[in-house]
Amino acid sequence: MKDFPGFMKSKSNHISSKEQNTQDIDGYFYEGADGSQMAFWTCYSDRTSRKHTHEFDEWMVCISGQYTAFLNDEEFVLNPGDELFIPKGTEQWGKCIAGTRTIHAFEGKRIHRIEE
Repeated sequence: MKDFPGFMKSKSNHISSKEQNTQDIDGYFYEGADGSQMAFWTCYSDRTSRKHTHEFDEWMVCISGQYTAFLNDEEFVLNPGDELFIPKGTEQWGKCIAGTRTIHAFEGKRIHRIEE
């Protein structure tokens, strides 16, 4: 597959650009009853995210393309099928190449609904 299925890309679950740490990517999210969230991102061109931290654990998997994560300045290159656990409070940023798709699970509320 070259894209997430259409049912995963509902307009009501679209992530506002104001909630992104990476410019010019497309993402959608879902919330669990316990307040956890999952997000699905697609990178259409080579991009770099800004440094940030979360107050909760994060898990991610690379679906396609390549994502290079930097956790406290340690580099992790993720290719399709590779997973990464990011403990809460870890300074992180990353780089993705065009065509990269990732799925992220957050222990807490990472994304807020904002009208663009």
